[in-house]
Amino acid sequence: MTGNPALTIVRAWSGPRNISTALMRAWENRPDTEVLDEPLYAHYLESTGSDHPGRAEVLRAGPVALDAAVRRCVKPPVQVDTSISYQKHMAHHLLPGMELEWVGDAANVLVIRHPRRVIASYIRVRPSPELSELGLRQQMALMERFGPLPVIDADRFLAEPERHLRLWCDRVGVDLEPSMLSWPPGPRPSDGVWAPFWYGAVERSTTFGAPPPGDPAGISLPDPLEPLAADALAIYEQLLASAW
Repeated sequence: MTGNPALTIVRAWSGPRNISTALMRAWENRPDTEVLDEPLYAHYLESTGSDHPGRAEVLRAGPVALDAAVRRCVKPPVQVDTSISYQKHMAHHLLPGMELEWVGDAANVLVIRHPRRVIASYIRVRPSPELSELGLRQQMALMERFGPLPVIDADRFLAEPERHLRLWCDRVGVDLEPSMLSWPPGPRPSDGVWAPFWYGAVERSTTFGAPPPGDPAGISLPDPLEPLAADALAIYEQLLASAW
């Protein structure tokens, strides 16, 4: 439990190359909310040895130790006038063998995106991703352990952001704030040190964009990645069945 019994913790578990940072912007624009940006990232990089852009900066910023990272999630540092802690998490930061009991003490939501869209974007930075990097298996594990959990699909959300935010706020037990639908452009002090490598589009944005055009099933991927896309799609479609 948090030190403030009146504090509501919202944890959004996404995969890479999704709308997770835009969702963080929306919640941070509420007057009652502070955000925590990927508190498990440094531990993930240290544990896996993954060579992500900005790796050295992330490890320096920390926390690298798992217990310290989890403490930040369970007892987030917030101002006295804050009643919501919104935590943006990458589901693939949950590593095998990690104790997850702490995860259940929050309003959790899974944020998914069609895997062909994810892979097509992700390979610009990580040319040979593995299924474990897409977060879908970890999201399914969260659903099985703590579910049923609400699921937000990126394309559906972008088609009707206000409706989805209202459903989400209702699930959390708070009123929808109109301020969640737009925000000022630019970086935020709350952004992780990796923001210069990943957040360019969001920093230029002021609201949610339209869904990307076209059927994601038609997105072309390198032939060696087709088995990955097929495995990811099977999990995605299971989660999609629970999406708003």
